[in-house]
Amino acid sequence: MHKDIQKILFSKKDIENIVNSIAKQIEKDYNGKDFIMVGLLKGSVAFMTDIMKRVNLDFAIDFIAASSYGSATESSGRVNIQKDISQSIEGKDILIIEDIIDSGNTLDFITKYLAVKKAKSVRICTLFNKPDRRKTEIPVDYVGAVIPDVFVVGYGLDYDEKYRNLPYVGILKPSVYS
Repeated sequence: MHKDIQKILFSKKDIENIVNSIAKQIEKDYNGKDFIMVGLLKGSVAFMTDIMKRVNLDFAIDFIAASSYGSATESSGRVNIQKDISQSIEGKDILIIEDIIDSGNTLDFITKYLAVKKAKSVRICTLFNKPDRRKTEIPVDYVGAVIPDVFVVGYGLDYDEKYRNLPYVGILKPSVYS
């Protein structure tokens, strides 16, 4: 375990089981559909890569980068798009892949933004959901696990761009970010 981790919440094996379960649901729901997985950068990369390997369907991928955090631990409430999708999504079913839903501000903005671009449908898949922190209610179609209001890192999740490479998800010691 990394010296800055207080406790491991999800082991590598736990995450693998979550990914396998979600991938099966996506296969069932998107069979026969023309869809695009859109990863919300940067945190979703590890999760999206693993989901992509397990979904046995044809689909396209793209990425969008948006943030309401910067290097803070609290959402500013204002969402900025830093990198837009690179292909037309008009008439396509979109599956947003996210690492964690906290305030909901970013995903609320992104789902509305993609609807304006005339997506046929927009659904959300997240590894972790923190409903206790929600400021904006959004429908979430695929949830790996509901977690308590703790600051987690690992498996793509970061604090100030660090800890993304940990093979597990753990609670970051408050002394690191306080």
